[in-house]
Amino acid sequence: MRPRTCLAPEGKVPSIVDYRPKSTLKVPSTMRMKAKFPVVDFHGHPGGAQIGSVEALERFGPTLDSINVRLMVVAGNVSGDRLTQGIALVNQSKTMKDRVRFLTGISFNGVGTPGWAQKAIAQLEADAKAGAVGIGEVGKGFGLSAKKADGSRLKLNDPELAPVFEAAGRLKLAVFIHTADPQEFFREVDYTNERWLEQSLFPERRYPQDRYPSFDQLMAERDSLFRRHPKTTFVAAHLGWHANDLGRLGKMFDAMPNVLGEMGAVLYDIGRQPRAAHDFFVKYQDRILFGKDSFQPEEYPYYWRVLETRDDYFDYYRDYHAFWKLYGIDLPDAVLKKVYYQNALRIMPALGAAAMGFPK
Repeated sequence: MRPRTCLAPEGKVPSIVDYRPKSTLKVPSTMRMKAKFPVVDFHGHPGGAQIGSVEALERFGPTLDSINVRLMVVAGNVSGDRLTQGIALVNQSKTMKDRVRFLTGISFNGVGTPGWAQKAIAQLEADAKAGAVGIGEVGKGFGLSAKKADGSRLKLNDPELAPVFEAAGRLKLAVFIHTADPQEFFREVDYTNERWLEQSLFPERRYPQDRYPSFDQLMAERDSLFRRHPKTTFVAAHLGWHANDLGRLGKMFDAMPNVLGEMGAVLYDIGRQPRAAHDFFVKYQDRILFGKDSFQPEEYPYYWRVLETRDDYFDYYRDYHAFWKLYGIDLPDAVLKKVYYQNALRIMPALGAAAMGFPK
């Protein structure tokens, strides 16, 4: 093939799932199994095998130790009896009672009916008293599919929600919100869509515009919510799905001092722009939280490698998310400490004794 001359390949053309070129690049590899500093996983989804019993919790501890996760925050959006049962179970464990904490939830059922906000606030107050350290993960159904009592779509910035989010600020409970999904899920699934493979494998991840609000509409509603409650701390899950556009994320941070971002499940975007990501993390080091999302211990080292090393051109752990390679962004120790644990401890004063064991 010559410049400006396109030739058809000789032989059979492989499909996108069959083409797996083996890199000939020889560069140093410094995969780290354990994080350099102890970590708060702000976006935890451990299951029954990890936290379903005291025995499971006792087994969970060594697994967390193997990757240096000191504190797991369970972001299950649960409240009431389910929350108190989970807290009580953790408190029964002698070795894990300071290593697992829970976020409470908000039920949007009945928004628009008299007394809904008062009931929701009373539940938040009870859950905070029981030991919840924050709110969330408020799922992506909020904005996409949640309905008001009259059947209309519940917008993220609906005025009837305002008293609840104001109460969150009063109770010093950070609100962890997952809004929408990657922008590519909202556009046509053609061969220019870099998430084509993922949406072909998982068609339920598509959001056709004749059935769902647009990505930009959801972001506008989310930002309106954040601005409306400046005394409430909000954490945008997955860096707000703006890790592919750090300029946009930076503008959001600049305009909204009450907003932080959590980096779960967007490592593929951070690691493909190592210089820009390094500079962004340094500039906004007080605004980013570590989170993993799905609990798969073997996947955490990829995060340590991207954040801590200068490694070149290595695989992401799920190739249907990213067919490209990643690079280490080599963050300074002071920034790593903030991302790994200091920022989480700062915005969740209710952690209390769980802060023990972290470096000062």
